[in-house]
Amino acid sequence: MSCFEHDQSRRAFLKRAGVLGIAGAATPFVTSLGAIGEAAAATATDYKALVCVFLYGGNDYANTLTPYDTASYAQYAAARQNIALARSALDATALTPANSLGGRQYALAPGLASIKPLFDQGKLAAVLNVGTLVMPTTKAQFTAQSVKLPPKLFSHNDQQSYFQASNPEGATSGWGGRIGDVFQSGNGTATLTCINASGNAVYLTGQAALQYSIGTGGPIPLLSNSSSLFGSATAMSSLRSLMTTAPAHLMAGEHARISRRALDTYTQVTAALANAPATAAPFTAFPTGNSLADQLKIVARLISVSNDLGAKRQVFFVSLGGFDLHDNLVAQHPGLMGKVGDAMKAFYDATAALGVADKVTTFTASDFGRTLQSNDDGSDHGWGSMHFVMGGAVKGQRLYGTPPAIGNGTPDDVGQGRLLPTISVDQYASTLASWFGVSTGQMTTVLPNMGNYNPSSWSLGFV
Repeated sequence: MSCFEHDQSRRAFLKRAGVLGIAGAATPFVTSLGAIGEAAAATATDYKALVCVFLYGGNDYANTLTPYDTASYAQYAAARQNIALARSALDATALTPANSLGGRQYALAPGLASIKPLFDQGKLAAVLNVGTLVMPTTKAQFTAQSVKLPPKLFSHNDQQSYFQASNPEGATSGWGGRIGDVFQSGNGTATLTCINASGNAVYLTGQAALQYSIGTGGPIPLLSNSSSLFGSATAMSSLRSLMTTAPAHLMAGEHARISRRALDTYTQVTAALANAPATAAPFTAFPTGNSLADQLKIVARLISVSNDLGAKRQVFFVSLGGFDLHDNLVAQHPGLMGKVGDAMKAFYDATAALGVADKVTTFTASDFGRTLQSNDDGSDHGWGSMHFVMGGAVKGQRLYGTPPAIGNGTPDDVGQGRLLPTISVDQYASTLASWFGVSTGQMTTVLPNMGNYNPSSWSLGFV
């Protein structure tokens, strides 16, 4: 993954940490700080989880959900020249949706074959032409620049941030974290409301809620969980005491509070996960050598012990990089699709085995889509893209939205086959947030742009 892909997440995290007076490197022996947010807004009695699968680099939409009917495929192949998938390679993954698309047909990328049964069973849906917008926008408005547009379109860092936070690079909170703000006071341990299995992302930082980072093997320990310092147990005990005893100084006291709670949370999560060993039946089917699968496996393990942790609402973030394929798309994209499909299928199967498939909704996200038009052996930065929503509560075997016209110069194209989104990230997110339990009155706090949309369009109906 390229270095810039997480710059905005790191910067936003550090900025947020700075506001709270947390020193990011209080000691060379500290490897992680778990941050606690305090909020009181809503209480849930049942369990639900949202899982964001972010594909860093801008996933190529046209080779992910590919036009399959004869006329559409011909237009797709003409625009893509030497990077189009062969139509015969799509036969096994052609979709038969329950809803009519006016003669339009689509097929999943061959690498996503493992999740086609979920679509056929009504556990997976595709959402067409989703992208960052500030308000509903037509091509004429885009061309005239007569409406407010997301800043710095086609920039990785800014569009990653805008997708996750409704603000460009430097945003201090994301909509996943703001959902966490609403529910964290109802969880037994507020720290475990927003959990990131792939590092830091502004998506999971709220106004009060801060993300808890976890490794694929379990919680990341402070002090490397060492029992001694320079060979001395006494020295380690003294360091822990210094870190966790609140002094009079405000910033030092805050650091001690966070350190103490981080140590306590590490102990709590480690003990809970001991009841859900990685070798238990629901977790053994995850593919090896797949970093996304590893992240989703620890998420499944955490969900399995949610009762032990007192969690009623949890928002998770996992990610996979490598999608910035200006070159070598034909060689590399199929493998990435295979990792995504295999990881998501294993995760769904785990939630089904745990009896919580209808309580867990997983969705894909990415910086942006890519151009329909090829640039020799790759595609360039685009805008709208196709995304998937998976889970037992999903109204699947359907494609939501309007199939975009295929080609250059169409009403849906702003250049080189860049799709002008017809579904905003905010509408996509509000549908998920509503299922999660966010009320209509709270929606514009979680998603500030929703005030620009008619309330009748706040839910797309896919869950």
